[in-house]
Amino acid sequence: MNAGQNVANQSRKFKILMVCLGNICRSPTAHGVLEKLIQNKGLSKLIEVDSAGISTYHIGDHPDQRSIVAAEGRSYSLEEQVARQVRANDFQEFDYVLAMDVDNLHHLESAAPSGCKAKVQLLLSFSNDAIESVPDPYVGDAEPGFEKVLDLVEDACQCLLEELQRELPNTKTEQ
Repeated sequence: MNAGQNVANQSRKFKILMVCLGNICRSPTAHGVLEKLIQNKGLSKLIEVDSAGISTYHIGDHPDQRSIVAAEGRSYSLEEQVARQVRANDFQEFDYVLAMDVDNLHHLESAAPSGCKAKVQLLLSFSNDAIESVPDPYVGDAEPGFEKVLDLVEDACQCLLEELQRELPNTKTEQ
């Protein structure tokens, strides 16, 4: 048994849910970025990530093509993701439910059952930037908006992963 398997057998799995309005731009981007960072560190058996939307607008759709293209430019894969809506049991199943903006955060806070397991907060609360919300690039000039989302999300996901690693016992990477 290698060190990564030993750690996976001895500790629980962290589950992270990224949330935006429609689950086709920002939250799939955050999902893809964090998932790749987790894979790069060999922590896939210890940390799981998913994404969802507040609305029902895009249930069953793949991420916006502009998000996919921007992400591919930085070696992230989003095309396998399929949009879904946040479910009541997500607040018990996930350790963190991370909103992309303040409006989504307020919606999640009001939807969360009392005593829920999940820490409901903004993704950018883990960021080195002073910005609170990941801007929605869906409407507007595509390239700068989607690139800005990636910039913000990459920083926040790196900081989030560093925090999660501090909470994991013996976080040696899987080889």
